Amino acid sequence: KGREVMFDWPNITVVPSPSDQAQKPGGGELQRSKCVLGFFPIVYYSVLLCVGVPVNILTAVALSRLAVRTKKALYVYLLALTGSDILSQLFIIFVGFLLESAVFHREVPMLLLHSISVAEFAANHASIWCTVLLTVDRYVALCHPLLHRQISYPAWARRIITVVFLLALLSGVPFFWWSDLWRVADPPTSLDSALIWTHVTIIYFLPCSIFLVLNSLIVIRLRERQRQLGKSTAMLLAITSVFAVLWAPRTVVVVYHLYVSSVNRDWRVHLAYDLSNMLAMLNTAVNFFLYCFVSKPFRAAVRDVLLLRGHAPANTSLSSLSSGMNKRSHQDSTNPTPLPPRRAVGIVSP
Repeated sequence: KGREVMFDWPNITVVPSPSDQAQKPGGGELQRSKCVLGFFPIVYYSVLLCVGVPVNILTAVALSRLAVRTKKALYVYLLALTGSDILSQLFIIFVGFLLESAVFHREVPMLLLHSISVAEFAANHASIWCTVLLTVDRYVALCHPLLHRQISYPAWARRIITVVFLLALLSGVPFFWWSDLWRVADPPTSLDSALIWTHVTIIYFLPCSIFLVLNSLIVIRLRERQRQLGKSTAMLLAITSVFAVLWAPRTVVVVYHLYVSSVNRDWRVHLAYDLSNMLAMLNTAVNFFLYCFVSKPFRAAVRDVLLLRGHAPANTSLSSLSSGMNKRSHQDSTNPTPLPPRRAVGIVSP
């Protein structure tokens, strides 16, 4: 079998030679599907990498400052999500596509290719399941606040994240045998079918089911309490919704390849898979903009980083949960309690 990678990148299908093109469907091997996008995927992924990695690094620095200031597990989970997105960009886009395919044309040792496949899947699984951790944390905070006070602190969050990263690495090992959908002309084997279904279950069906159930419970609880949607909850809904939308096309195309028409044989499926991969990888670079749109504390932290400020101003809100306290303190400062006459005179006079 050919190269086995997590994302069977576009522009890597070998163009058939004249002798291959001369072969008819009934007289030999079928012609492989062509990539109709040309060099566009190379340009797209190069731009995505050049923009996504610096943006995610900026996000990581800002979130690390918020985590230190507020001591909240929420920012630790967001920081882990950002780190796993960076790993996904490096392993999948930079190594898997730009280096292996565009630069070296896959002329590297097969063992190295398979090992990188494991890293690609592990990074992808870690990114998605860090989002699951964030969802669970928000659910417990809103629906079981007493339990959340007992278990939600940075040290506990770091231990949970470590376990998730280890499980993500272990879950990537079976994909050492992932088949290259672009190059393998044979029909999917039972192993291919098992790996594909395991993949779409881990990266889409199971996480989206958890998102749907927990987010629904969160919204129901907020309506029962007649409370408005908080900033952290709005951020969670934005992250999970964008993930579900951007990853849905790839999941559909992979299952379609398995049961209906092969990516290797049908240029339309080939094109759909190229575009769906692009959308899926876009998810690794959009969270920064979601955070900026939803969270005022995050925008303030980013501004501090860009302006090379070591500390935020004293009147800067550290979290949406403390906004009410900040407003009250601001009112007290603008309307100070007058001092008694004697103390006032004593302060003014020498």
